[in-house]
Amino acid sequence: MDNKKLLGKRIKELRKKKGLTQEKLAELVELEPASICNIENGYNYPSFQNLEKIISVLNISFIDVFKFAHHNDRRDLVAEINSMLENSPEKIPDAYKIVKALTD
Repeated sequence: MDNKKLLGKRIKELRKKKGLTQEKLAELVELEPASICNIENGYNYPSFQNLEKIISVLNISFIDVFKFAHHNDRRDLVAEINSMLENSPEKIPDAYKIVKALTD
């Protein structure tokens, strides 16, 4: 998935966490609802100024909006998980318990 789509998905995810509709977010950042829709669907990047407004309204940090690794391809996620566990083998039993609880 390209970065524009990942950024859009992340903004949508954070907006929903705050309980805001696209229309309400658009109103708060002084954009048209169609602009928010296009950003969230990965058609357009927000301008830096509009991204700053979105971040402010959602009360998140600049870094938070770019934390979208969890939207990566499944193979990439598995590889990243394996790498993390190889670097912290003592965490494997805990990771197993978590995965087991999620899949039961």
